[in-house]
Amino acid sequence: MALVTTVFLCLIVSHVCSCFNGDSFELECPDECDCHYFRINWVTDCSESNLTEVPYNELSLSVYILDLNGNNITTLQTFPSDIKMRRLQIANNRLTRVDREAFKGLEYLIDVDLSGNNISYVDPEAFLNSHGLLNVELQGNPLTFVEGPFLVSSTLQYLDISDCNLSTINPQFFDNITSLNTLDLSNNPLNVLESGTFDVLTSLETLKLNDCKLTNISENVFSALVNLKNLEIAGNYLSNMNWPELLGTLSRLEYLNLRKSAVTSLSEDTFSNCTNLVTLILAENELRDLDVAAILGNSVNNLELLDLSNCKIRRPLSGEAFANATRLKTLFLSGNPLFAPDLEEALSPLPKIEKLFLSNCGLRSLPDSFNVFENLLELDISHNPLVNVFAKLLAPLEKIEYLNMGYSNLSYIGPETFAHMTSLKKLVLSGNDLLSLEAGLFGNLTQLTTLELEFCGLKRPLYSNVFFKNLTYSDLREIRLGGNPLVIPPTGPLFPKILSQVVVLDLSNCNISSLNPDAFKNTMNLTELNLSGNKIKSDEGSLSFLEILQHLEKINLSNNNLTTIDPQLFVNNPKLYSINLIGNPFSCDCKIAEMWDWANMIKGNLDVLVGAKSAEKDIVVKGNKKKNNLYCRYNETQLRNKTLNTNRTVLGRRPFVKPRELTYANRTWAKYVRESGCEPVVKILRPVARLGILFEENKTMQIPLAVLILALVALCLGFATVVMTMRLFKRQKELNGSPGNNRKRR
Repeated sequence: MALVTTVFLCLIVSHVCSCFNGDSFELECPDECDCHYFRINWVTDCSESNLTEVPYNELSLSVYILDLNGNNITTLQTFPSDIKMRRLQIANNRLTRVDREAFKGLEYLIDVDLSGNNISYVDPEAFLNSHGLLNVELQGNPLTFVEGPFLVSSTLQYLDISDCNLSTINPQFFDNITSLNTLDLSNNPLNVLESGTFDVLTSLETLKLNDCKLTNISENVFSALVNLKNLEIAGNYLSNMNWPELLGTLSRLEYLNLRKSAVTSLSEDTFSNCTNLVTLILAENELRDLDVAAILGNSVNNLELLDLSNCKIRRPLSGEAFANATRLKTLFLSGNPLFAPDLEEALSPLPKIEKLFLSNCGLRSLPDSFNVFENLLELDISHNPLVNVFAKLLAPLEKIEYLNMGYSNLSYIGPETFAHMTSLKKLVLSGNDLLSLEAGLFGNLTQLTTLELEFCGLKRPLYSNVFFKNLTYSDLREIRLGGNPLVIPPTGPLFPKILSQVVVLDLSNCNISSLNPDAFKNTMNLTELNLSGNKIKSDEGSLSFLEILQHLEKINLSNNNLTTIDPQLFVNNPKLYSINLIGNPFSCDCKIAEMWDWANMIKGNLDVLVGAKSAEKDIVVKGNKKKNNLYCRYNETQLRNKTLNTNRTVLGRRPFVKPRELTYANRTWAKYVRESGCEPVVKILRPVARLGILFEENKTMQIPLAVLILALVALCLGFATVVMTMRLFKRQKELNGSPGNNRKRR
């Protein structure tokens, strides 16, 4: 029996070894690309690979997402017939044209990203064969001038042609894309919008015209947009607009952004017809003499968010300012010169306000009484010269959950400041020169979940005496100390036992060069640790503190001085699913390949290594165009001697189809692993590891090892039987469907 079991296990292991390179062999994959499944979809990632042409002949017909971002491709040819591609990403290349021939036959195409090229011409019928096309991204191309209809597509819903140097929109531009739901024209030098421009876009719900250098907009340009809900025209020069006429037909408008549009005055009836307005952003306009009460009038009964930040309002806020906006929940007044007495009077009609932002208002004191704000949950008074005089004024805020007092010239915070804020969950004190913290300062904050003390000049982490020893702080889960010049003790823990429940710890940019093995002895429940931007090297024992962090799930070691990394360092972190090693000066050695194999085989997911392959954010509409991949570097000697190795087939690595030469030293880890010549490390085979983990988890159940092995073998045999049965049915179907072939065989 043992012999049979061993044989079966050997077969399983040998099968796994055949796909050990970190890439999948199920479907075709071009030499210069990294291929993998995203959920159930086949992704071919050829981004940032110095390609000058699309590897058409090496693509799988079942490719779902093809990522060619960041290459040097100048032209497109016709893709293979019957290709099932849904999303094509070819941003940041050197394309100059979009021709119909290039996209002919792409019947399944849903999304196409051509942003950041040099495209000056787009064939209106380029996507005529893509009957399910929904999204087109063309932003950042020098289209300059378009004559006649721009595109022909009855299904297109999302079009981004921002930053395309368009100075005019001709009357027929949108005639054949009338199903548009979202249109982004931002960053085009349009200057003027004429009547009729958007008349055919009756389905449009979101329109973005930010930073278009607009000086004049025809009063009826939006008259046909009966379904428009979101309008953004920020960053323009609209000082002389007739706003009541322009906005008069937009009765369904819910979101309006006029940020930084040189608006100097608004009439009382500006928003009189926008009765469904929920969010109004007027920030960064010079509304010095704004009469808030008159502007809001009676038409903003549904308004929940109002942003008046940085409007240079010099008129005192009256007690009637927000009298008609009784549903207001979020109010931004940051960046305006305010005085505590006026502020108190203006806010008095808003007892139900939940979020108040008063950052950078020149406040030297606060309103005498906050007791009217019974529902206030968030308060930002950061970047004010408050010094140390406001402690008693904040005391009535018993329900507050978020308080930001960062960068307020505080050098001392009295021990009673937060005494009554027993509901406080997040406290931000960053940017104050708090060389020391008073005993008992955080004592009553038993519901505190997040404490931020970044850039406070702290040289030692938190003392235990800032809390009460006889209370528990089980909710305190996140502490951020980034940017402090911490002095790390050579021995012993960094934090007191009272912080044993902390799970998220940020020690980024703290000038840390080493951490002793017991540094986190009192915070062993950490699940997320940020050590980015420090000076940690690949010296022996430099990461030994990881041994006691058995609950660790995410660690950020980016932008340190690591030159090599060994997967054995993480043997005691079984829950680890994210390691950020980006920005370290790694040398290309076989430890890189071992880390890759460990992530792929032991952890079962290359996403464990941040930057190893395309993340979800890279393969969606408006996703990342340039990815911050993991890199290592060949030295000059390696580069001279490596060509033969890269063309040598290594058992378990996907071979290169074509001979190739190395011409540059920087390599993504994905490419290096294939060309490294490093043999896969058998000792970290995934099935064996999985079996070991399963055995450990079931120790308490006392299940015999032999039973577990037999169960695994039975599962594999069952799977093999299903596969063989499916193949037999397929073969039989082929034979039955080819009578000519049957006769030939007979």
